Amino acid sequence: MNNFSKAKYISCMAMLLTLIVALSIFEAMLPPFPMLPPGVKIGLANIVTMYTLFFIGKKQAFSLNIAKGVFILITRGITSGILSLCGGILSICVIILLSGLFKDKISYMLLSIFGAISHNIGQLIAITIILGNKYALYYLPVLIGAGILMGSITGILLKTLLPVLSYPLKEIKK
Repeated sequence: MNNFSKAKYISCMAMLLTLIVALSIFEAMLPPFPMLPPGVKIGLANIVTMYTLFFIGKKQAFSLNIAKGVFILITRGITSGILSLCGGILSICVIILLSGLFKDKISYMLLSIFGAISHNIGQLIAITIILGNKYALYYLPVLIGAGILMGSITGILLKTLLPVLSYPLKEIKK
């Protein structure tokens, strides 16, 4: 935040949150992908969270993730809100841990994949607690496979969008 004026910082965070909300709504409107298990989504809003984490800061990424969870709680209900928060927080923690351990030796693609897998695991842990039984854990292999696939897609999208996304950040930091 050192390079941001307060107004530019608030504007930037508001734009990122708006983008997360818009992508979340858009993704919720998409029909289920053929031949994918129930509940599997691309995770388009996670691209914005990763961008924020890598280029603005950890605290800001956590804040956006919590705001996204609150938005989902309000629009889709308590269970969806809890799942969003649990998955998102675990995902950010894993990405921070891996990027701290491996510094520049780990790609956005791998971070995205591990983030997606840990997001799914966070949601699975939450639903196991909500349901009060461990039968949901049988879905873990499916969710790991989905995390690899969807994490790859979001990693490719993030890498593709970085040149476009870096320009507004440069302007805000002026």
